Amino acid sequence: MTKGQDDEESLIPKENDKSVTMGEKLKIIEFVMQIVFAVLSKFWKLCTSAGLILLLTFWYYGGVLTLVLLLIGGFGVFYNAQDLLLYYPEQPPQSRLFVDSPQRFNLRGENHFLPTRDGIKINAVLIKHSNPNAPTVVYFHGNAGNIGHRYPNVGDLHRYVGVNVLLVEYRGYGRSEGSPSESGLYLDSEAAMDFLISRPDINKDKIVVFGRSLGGAVAAWLASSKKYSPHIAALVLENTFTSLPDIAKSIFADLFILEYIPVFLFKNKYPTLERIQKITIPTLFLSGQGDKLIPPHMMSKLSSVSGSSVKKIVRFPGGTHNETWMSDGYYEAWLFFLQEVFNSKRTSGRHNVVDL
Repeated sequence: MTKGQDDEESLIPKENDKSVTMGEKLKIIEFVMQIVFAVLSKFWKLCTSAGLILLLTFWYYGGVLTLVLLLIGGFGVFYNAQDLLLYYPEQPPQSRLFVDSPQRFNLRGENHFLPTRDGIKINAVLIKHSNPNAPTVVYFHGNAGNIGHRYPNVGDLHRYVGVNVLLVEYRGYGRSEGSPSESGLYLDSEAAMDFLISRPDINKDKIVVFGRSLGGAVAAWLASSKKYSPHIAALVLENTFTSLPDIAKSIFADLFILEYIPVFLFKNKYPTLERIQKITIPTLFLSGQGDKLIPPHMMSKLSSVSGSSVKKIVRFPGGTHNETWMSDGYYEAWLFFLQEVFNSKRTSGRHNVVDL
């Protein structure tokens, strides 16, 4: 869930640093002002009309009513500007114009445009393994870029873990139609599962749902679905958050007003903490301890409340938000977990904590 290719860390203070410097405060102010100007530029006609209405209200009815209208308008801007804070389909630049090819990374991929229930077509690439019995990983990426930016990680999963990978490009990202939204991303995940279930060459007993950062919230929603959870053998979450309101309060800790904003005013909620408690399928948590965007304690919290009887958290001391997949032992954690899920005949659950 980051700007650029999952990279917004330079805009926020370190979550464990209690003494926020003046420079960090200025960065937060600058970031907020960028959002305000983005909203003003996008809706300048509406904002001009609203300004005129406020001026006339003040002239005829005084300051109290004007203040009430201003507060209502301010919360309206906050509500509708949240998508600008969360979704970055155009970062890095040209991400909507150019999506890299798997062939450039020595991967053979099938390109598909999957229809969603609301009539949107999303881009997806299926990379098949030579083993016809290989597990299939449904890959939900972070909040920036497109699926082409994920091929280095996908290629390693394909080679070292021995899996098929279905990369899902959210609506409004890369070559997909539409605009991103929380409900829309859930529909995109449904379309991906419907596609896999319909494939005769996919082992339906070995579908693994994986999500990184924002993608983890999408993956958790899919794994908690009564319709789709029976088709999912395992869930893997990497550096994801407990909920959007939680992470907003963590990133903008200096904006104390966020503590008093009711949850219903958050347009995007992604309540992963609530959902993970209902998920009973085997779950692997991959947590980078050097993550400066999503506090690692959120991954620990998700692991501790998970409803799965077969759950494991693997902590990577040097893993950052964007590069945990490059940490030593990352693919071994995947491999050992999938071996346990698919090869073990034991039914007793256990909770292992492994630091690599």
